[in-house]
Amino acid sequence: MTSTSPIPDPPDEALIARMAQGDEDALRELHSRHSRLLYALGTRMLRHPDDVESCVQDAFMNAWKHSARFDSARASVKTWLVSIAHHRFLQELRDRPDTPLEIEDWDAPVAANDPTDRILASRAVDTLDANQRHLVELAYYQGHSHSELAVLTGLPIGTVKSRLRLALDRMRSALAVPAKSSRPESGY
Repeated sequence: MTSTSPIPDPPDEALIARMAQGDEDALRELHSRHSRLLYALGTRMLRHPDDVESCVQDAFMNAWKHSARFDSARASVKTWLVSIAHHRFLQELRDRPDTPLEIEDWDAPVAANDPTDRILASRAVDTLDANQRHLVELAYYQGHSHSELAVLTGLPIGTVKSRLRLALDRMRSALAVPAKSSRPESGY
């Protein structure tokens, strides 16, 4: 009697390649794997479930449209999707009128998410000192540019950039994720 082993799930990169060929099932699978993370990020940034829903769907549609451009040498699929969604969330924040949140919105309950990513991110953020944490929160969750951070903090823009880079490196080390070099290797 022979037993058949289950077929392993295809890696994310294979799903992206299938999406580039028009395979909608690959998009559905990628959505089921990563949508909770994007919803959690969107909820933290936008706080309005309808806006989060719309932006996450836009992010997946952008991933569908641009799947042929995905380059695994530059980022993992998860990082690529988070980047697409993060840019969409920031655009949503920029498009909003400047109105303060009502007190009820600050305390509004949100749906429970898978805590794994939140716990890992929290642990990585906990490795930062207070100044680094503040910069990361302003930049990532509130969408401020480097120049806006310089104005808000009174720091030179070069200092803002270097502190953010150090903070991200420290978080990456805490998560044990190897850094991708943004510089081409010289070969010397």
